[in-house]
Amino acid sequence: MDMSIRPVPRGKLVAIGGAEDKTSDTEILRQVLALSQTSEPVVGVITTASSIPEDVFSDYRQVFERLGAGEVLDVRIRERADAAASAMLDMLSRSDVIFISGGDQMRLTSILGASDALGMIRRRYDEGAVIAGTSAGAACQSTTMVYGGHATDSLRKGAVKMSAGFGLIEGVIIDTHFLERGRFSRLMEVGATNPEYLGVGLGEDAAVLFENDNIYAFGPGHVILVDSSAITSSNVFDLSDGEAVSVHNVIMHALVDGNGYSFTDRRVLGPKELGTGSLEQRNAYT
Repeated sequence: MDMSIRPVPRGKLVAIGGAEDKTSDTEILRQVLALSQTSEPVVGVITTASSIPEDVFSDYRQVFERLGAGEVLDVRIRERADAAASAMLDMLSRSDVIFISGGDQMRLTSILGASDALGMIRRRYDEGAVIAGTSAGAACQSTTMVYGGHATDSLRKGAVKMSAGFGLIEGVIIDTHFLERGRFSRLMEVGATNPEYLGVGLGEDAAVLFENDNIYAFGPGHVILVDSSAITSSNVFDLSDGEAVSVHNVIMHALVDGNGYSFTDRRVLGPKELGTGSLEQRNAYT
């Protein structure tokens, strides 16, 4: 089965593990703006997932303006009706960078799913915009997303809940706050039931860029990849919900800034093979 990342849009897709630095080096957010390759990019901030949208928008407006954004737009979509409002669609259409904040990812998918706003996000991605999200705003990017499952005992059949995401990328499942909240078992259970999905576990202050069937890690934190495509056996199909899952030969990789991964070849790419070290260096050559 060909599970390569497709289709190939002109834009950039960035997933951030949450709790990214907003006050000192702001390395990840700086790179998000740089990926737009625009001197004063317009940034649209979607705070749908958050229960405190005013505070969240204020924080991101300050950091993006400090980093050189020309304009920071408050895409305040709180209800389904807002996702069809012309004012919201206009802001999204003008955005060089669309940034989706953290919070409750089920709010994101229930409010934005099948909406004109989500259609505009996909359109802007196809046209060349940067689509970036943190925490819930990252987890929702895949076709299928994880939205529940206790970290301490997720290796039980049915413990991890999955639902439809935004469909910006296929073939992966994205989990966030991954190391800090001990979510290894969540992606292992996902892999036992869906071996075709590559698990992408994003630590806090860590990010990935999905581009041209490659994954590029950047930021100070760790990116953990959980590859279940070569599992030799699992008992998951024999179990009832709640019973303990066994899965063998799961492959894991820990990536840091400057590492990459070939999705089609299922192998890690080091700085030498990538040709440049960090994402910042790669951007300087584009």
